[in-house]
Amino acid sequence: MSENVVHLHKNTDPPADNVTTLTVVPDAPPARPVPLWVRSGRAVQTVVTHETTRATVRAAARHGLYTFNGGRIVARRAWDGRTGSRYERMIRAAEAAGNLEAAEEWEERLQRFRAARHHRRMDLLHSPVDAAKGVAVGAGMSIGALVALGVVMAISTGKVGDVITPLSATVDFIALLIRIVQVVWGPALSIGPFLALLALWSVGRKQHAAPNWALPANVRSGEGEPITPSIVVKALRDLGVPALARAIKEMGDAGASMLGPITIAGCGVEVDVNLPSGVATNEVQAKRRKLAENLTRHEHEVFITIPQAARTVRLWVADSGALDEPIGPSPLVTDDTMTADYTKGKAPWGQDLRGDAAALSLYQRHLLITGLSNQGKTVALRSLALWLSLDKSVQFLMGDLKGAGDWNMFDGLATTLIQGPTDEHVIQVTEMVEGAVDEMNRRLQAPPGTVFSPLIVLVDEAQVAFMCPAKGTGKDKRPYGGAKADSRYFMAVRKIHNQGRAVNVLMWQGTQDPTNENLPKLVREGAHTRASLALGTESQARMALGDKAVDGGAAPNLLRPGLDRGTLVVASDGITIPAGQSSITVRTHYIDDDAATAITDRAKALRDGVTTLHAIDHSPEHDPLADIAAVIGDAPRVRTKDVLARLAGRNSDAYGDWSFLDLKRVLDDADASPYKSDGVMCVARDRVARALANRDDAGSASAE
Repeated sequence: MSENVVHLHKNTDPPADNVTTLTVVPDAPPARPVPLWVRSGRAVQTVVTHETTRATVRAAARHGLYTFNGGRIVARRAWDGRTGSRYERMIRAAEAAGNLEAAEEWEERLQRFRAARHHRRMDLLHSPVDAAKGVAVGAGMSIGALVALGVVMAISTGKVGDVITPLSATVDFIALLIRIVQVVWGPALSIGPFLALLALWSVGRKQHAAPNWALPANVRSGEGEPITPSIVVKALRDLGVPALARAIKEMGDAGASMLGPITIAGCGVEVDVNLPSGVATNEVQAKRRKLAENLTRHEHEVFITIPQAARTVRLWVADSGALDEPIGPSPLVTDDTMTADYTKGKAPWGQDLRGDAAALSLYQRHLLITGLSNQGKTVALRSLALWLSLDKSVQFLMGDLKGAGDWNMFDGLATTLIQGPTDEHVIQVTEMVEGAVDEMNRRLQAPPGTVFSPLIVLVDEAQVAFMCPAKGTGKDKRPYGGAKADSRYFMAVRKIHNQGRAVNVLMWQGTQDPTNENLPKLVREGAHTRASLALGTESQARMALGDKAVDGGAAPNLLRPGLDRGTLVVASDGITIPAGQSSITVRTHYIDDDAATAITDRAKALRDGVTTLHAIDHSPEHDPLADIAAVIGDAPRVRTKDVLARLAGRNSDAYGDWSFLDLKRVLDDADASPYKSDGVMCVARDRVARALANRDDAGSASAE
């Protein structure tokens, strides 16, 4: 019997096979000490580049240069006052400007100045003797007067010594003055230079006589001065128009009579200038930049327009920097209850330069918006469509030939939405526009008095369609793009421009960088509302808005690309334009994609539901040629009018909207063209039968 031994103490030795090996990781070596010269350099760099140091350096340089340049200004003023340099400078300026009359006038003034100076210098030859005589006579008369006063005092008091009392009092007063001067003279010699430097500093500070980098931030930012009549007149006088400068100098009121009242207009002021005889309005328009700089403004902050009054220009001068501030959000975004009325309403588009709301009527007006790339054209065009979508009677056919998804929110709202930049997309868009032409023709043939719902045919990036090289297949070899009479897109747009507005079929187009090739003249002149963002040249501005608007002051080519994004120059009778002007500048509201989607969701809720087509269907369920043969029957020929009527009776959905052009296109493609018999267009049974037989034979051959 074995005994079990129980150990009452714990064995603390680990088993031999479970020994854990410990790895000792040495401490990281201490960081290499940074040399003292490196730390000193960093400290110096921090101190030198600190904003406080920069501000201190700018202040020291500014005030030092104020004093130095103030001395230069005072010295120049003194030199100009003592010499004829001012007149010589004006003579050179007049000669450089080609103003010989002004040069002669300043030369005459110089001669008068020199003659007067010579006379003064000749007078100086006699002045010492005259001055000595004057001093002697004055001193004698003063002493005599004092003695006489003393005699009167002596007679009054009975004391003979009072005769010299006034004289001694005068001597004591002079001695007191001398003592005062002796006391003040020392401190005056010490303080005087500081007072002189302070005066020079004050002159330099008023003239901002320091480099731009050293000036205070509010001065360095270029904030313009308030517009006053004197500033406007001076700016016009220095414009470099000789007749204008001469007329202002001849006016007794220094030119103030030319100006109308200066009124606050939005974020700026407005004033009418009645130009003097001999000065044309285009002479002032051509110097817009110089006029703006004379008014201490940037070029884009001054607008020159021509009102109805003859020989008058209207100046609108913005507050400095005001046009760089964004305008508020669109009412479409802030007002969830807003609706639209195509017939009587106006789309809230933005604000004019006066700060008033700019609204555009879209009723029976074709629209064209153009500008350089990435200036806000699509957003401006889309905001109009967004407002009009809130009228549930409006239908949309849309083609976006950029295909970047800018019009995605209209999926489920537009009847057709084609998006893409390829030739195939151009073909689809062209057929969409041609379909709108067919609808227009159907409406034109409707009974008088028929009311039609608005149909907006919208093509964004339309220049892609005009520049498309694709041509038709089969018998129809016409090009889709181009600007000639055989261009399918061009002709479809022209037809809508010619007659579409009468039946509420309207063409809206957005294009980039207009030229005669990508925006033909007949197309751009067919738009009732023409708007342009920033453009590169005046010739492009004339293409976009027309000669009348540009001659009247419209200048989208002077807008700043990138900085004036969303700013449009509009020529249209659908927007309120000040009397006498041919255009108006509008800063449009920006509506981003999310806000646009929210607006279209509201528009979709107003409708029963729209199925959007994303392509034109080329595979009809019916066979037009076979249906034509069926309605002809056994007759050798049938009038085209009767064929159309029979087709509509056979399949009203497919042929109810057909016109003669639709019938002719099908027969021409099948080589069974209609012909004229006894002065009436007819369709021959034999031709149609032969076309069907040829098609069947071609189909059988291709199947084999």
